[in-house]
Amino acid sequence: MRVLGIDPGTFCGFALLDDDERVVSGTWDLSVKRHESAGMRFVRLEHQLREILENGVDLIAFEEVARHAGTQAAHIYGGIIAVIKLTAEKKRIAYVGVPVGTVKKRATGKGNADKLQMRSAACETWNDLPAEIDDNEADALFVALTAWQDNKRIDAPAADAAEGDTP
Repeated sequence: MRVLGIDPGTFCGFALLDDDERVVSGTWDLSVKRHESAGMRFVRLEHQLREILENGVDLIAFEEVARHAGTQAAHIYGGIIAVIKLTAEKKRIAYVGVPVGTVKKRATGKGNADKLQMRSAACETWNDLPAEIDDNEADALFVALTAWQDNKRIDAPAADAAEGDTP
């Protein structure tokens, strides 16, 4: 089963696993550049998703955050999740949220692991990763691995509308 794990944020971690083997992982910079509208963040994400989904994906898993430190972070997170879900629906790919504590506990044994612990756990699990791996990439790897291990398959979205159709 191919699982795309996503750690939503301005520096959005992503990881594509084929079963538990890493295919590709990294971060997407979704920051808004000077003279761009705020919506460009979501245009960039949609482009990156379309590109990686060409590799064939059975399940999209994203880190599910229950609380944010600020309003702007919550709005950005909500927009990113909306783009992920919309893209999954259009492509008829199953998707699931994985709680932050579950991801951290699966990676380190602690539900409140810090960034360094998550990075170290990723390097131990996948030997080909550089020691200076980004914490967002590490999180995305464990989001994908947790979803794969739990086999949290849900039925493919039931959207019958063709891509581009509006309700």
